[in-house]
Formats: sequence, structure tokens, C-alpha cells
Amino acid sequence: MAAIRVDELRVIRGGRVVLPDLSCEVATGSVTGLLGPSGSGKSTLIRAIVGVQRVAGGTVTVLGAPAGSKELRLRVGYMTQWPSVYRDLTVRENLSFFARVLNVPRAAVERVIAEVSLGDHADAIVGRLSGGQLSRASLAVALLGSPDLLVLDEPTVGLDPVLRRDLWQLFRDLTETGKTLLVSSHVMDEADRCDSLLLLRDGGILAAATPQELKTQTGAAGLDDAFLRLIDEAEK
Repeated sequence: MAAIRVDELRVIRGGRVVLPDLSCEVATGSVTGLLGPSGSGKSTLIRAIVGVQRVAGGTVTVLGAPAGSKELRLRVGYMTQWPSVYRDLTVRENLSFFARVLNVPRAAVERVIAEVSLGDHADAIVGRLSGGQLSRASLAVALLGSPDLLVLDEPTVGLDPVLRRDLWQLFRDLTETGKTLLVSSHVMDEADRCDSLLLLRDGGILAAATPQELKTQTGAAGLDDAFLRLIDEAEK
């Protein structure tokens, strides 16, 4: 069973059709990259998957249940594009607060601190953390409920190549524990780190394949070129 199934999803925002009858799937236990330029509909699709986007039509099924269902509250972890932690609190204080909101055991706080390798900064004020540490703190919040699915909206935006590499290694480590990850990005060099890709353009799925399948399909040496060739072909 797919971890995420989207069927003919239609979203209208501000009188404009953002997603016109979009369909796609995300395989269980994979790292799936959701890629495309700014304005392609990535964040809107993610919001629909986590159940916070009003939709005009179609269905979104997550872990076998309708998106946004109460039963998914702890099974889906959502990391927004912007940090979702309080900058005037420490990492541990932030996590303790969100643990109470989610009604999860206090032991979860220390567990997620270890999972994101923030043990040395657990008592640091969030506002003083580096960009990579701040991203890890936000990811820790998403992990509090021991989710089966993590939906991450541009988690590496603004990070340097070394920090991006380290964060992607953490994503891979999480899949080895059985979690499914959907990670959005507009940086094509991150696509090679994924098991499969969903390429969006103008609210539609331009391609759904593995990185190697895309290169083979287009005859391109790299995914940047593969994406451009797909666009050129679609515009003919």
C-alpha cells in the first residue's frame, strides 16, 4: 500500500487554480523528493497531504486514512518551510512544550534530541543556534509522536552544502528505521539523494520516476538537464 495516494486533487487559492486534478503516489519506506521551481505547487500539495489545505475536489489518502484525520495526528510529522520553534526558549523547553501539546510521554523529548544529534545543544536558546541546528530542532518537533510519515517542506533552504549533506544523511537514517519521507526542494542536486522523484511544474506532475529512470528517459547526464529536457518536451 502506498503511504500517500493523491487522486485528481484540485486546489483553488485566491480564485486561481493551483493544482488542477493532480494525481500521484508515495511509496512506503522511501525518501521521495518533491521537486520543482518556486510557484509550482509544492507547498500547496504538502498542505493538502497533511490536511491543512482546503481542497476543491479529489481525494488525498495518507497511511490508509483521509488526510487530516484525527487518527493521523501522531502518525504524520510535518516540518514547515519556516522554523516552527520558539526562538526565546531552549531546544529542550521547546520540545517539552510541544510534547505536552501532543500528549506524548516526556521521554520522547530526550529520544528526539538524540535522534537529531542535538544533545550538546539541548539547553541552548534556539535563537542562538546555527541554521543547521535550527533545522534539526524543527525536525525534532516533527519526530515527537514517532510518526510513520514525515512531510518536510524545503527543510534545507538557506543551508550551506555541508549542512545540507548532513541533514540528508539524517533523513536516510530515519528511513532505515521504517519511516517514509516526502521532502520538497527546488534544488535539483538534492534529487539524486532520493529513492524516487515527483517533478512538479505549473501545478501538474511532469514526471514520477527514480533519478536513474529520469536520466535514462531523457538521455541527460544530470537531473538538471533531465528536468529541462522534460520541460522542453512538454512545451512542444
